Amino acid sequence: MSAAARSDPPAPHVPVLLRPLIEAVTPVRGTWLDGTFGAGGYTRALLDAGADRVIAVDRDPLAFELAAGWADAHGDRLVMQPGVFSRMDDYGADLDGVVLDLGVSSMQLDRAERGFSFLRDGPLDMRMSAEGPTAADIVNGASESDLADILFQYGEERASRRIARAIIRARAEAPVETTLQLAAIVEGCLPRAKPGQSHPATRSFQALRIAVNDEYGELLGGLVAAERALKPGGLLAVVSFHSIEDRMVKRFLAARSGRGGGTSRHAPEAVAEAPRFELVTRRGIGPDDTELADNPRARSARLRVARRTGAPAGPVDPGLLGMPRLKEERR
Repeated sequence: MSAAARSDPPAPHVPVLLRPLIEAVTPVRGTWLDGTFGAGGYTRALLDAGADRVIAVDRDPLAFELAAGWADAHGDRLVMQPGVFSRMDDYGADLDGVVLDLGVSSMQLDRAERGFSFLRDGPLDMRMSAEGPTAADIVNGASESDLADILFQYGEERASRRIARAIIRARAEAPVETTLQLAAIVEGCLPRAKPGQSHPATRSFQALRIAVNDEYGELLGGLVAAERALKPGGLLAVVSFHSIEDRMVKRFLAARSGRGGGTSRHAPEAVAEAPRFELVTRRGIGPDDTELADNPRARSARLRVARRTGAPAGPVDPGLLGMPRLKEERR
């Protein structure tokens, strides 16, 4: 049996950038919303740090099942809310803080049956909830052009066309139904990874996961919903894990704090709007050496924190955030 197919025991979930996040939002008080509850690491830290109440939101039913052993100890200080963080203002208003951890949790990656990992053989699913099309539906149903577009736009995979052609050839013989099937197809299109490099299938799996779960649409919706849900002085803390996510968060906060740029000098002068956020962290905060030693998955993580002003919430142009769009969306 290959190392990729071997079933390893799940690793404990380690919340990424937890210490710098809590330090950045201290003192913690009032009502907070954890938009990506996962294994509960941020929620428990917020409660321990002094939050009066935390509304824990997740679209994955497994998150709440795993919390059954400890959630009751917090009584009515912990409210578990199934749902998506793009609707957080339906779950709470006048919030003192919002936390978003945009990464895939260990409880998803380490369970082969969820289909997120190219290192464990399982059905090609990748859904964070149990609803909607799976990754297998996309891989076996999308056209070559659309597959290449997903891989390039969502995964920044430079070999997207080559991989899409290989998928089309493979599925003509038999449906691509498992994670290791897809990983093998992608590996066959790319050079063998050198020591220290990421697995060749990393970008392709990332792209499909994002497409299945509409992660960029959710991120845009979540940032705007946080703006609506936070009270003046409320804090927004976002942990991202790859360049596109971080770019969207950075540009959103820059635009909403009056620091946005990029307009043409030939365009009419825009009417200045009152800043809706003030930056707490001027730059993204990454993991220190100690955290990297304890949790290698944190290597690409970036934390950004901003404070809500009293300016009214408003719409945002996705184009200003550098949000990737597929060809059908651009049409």
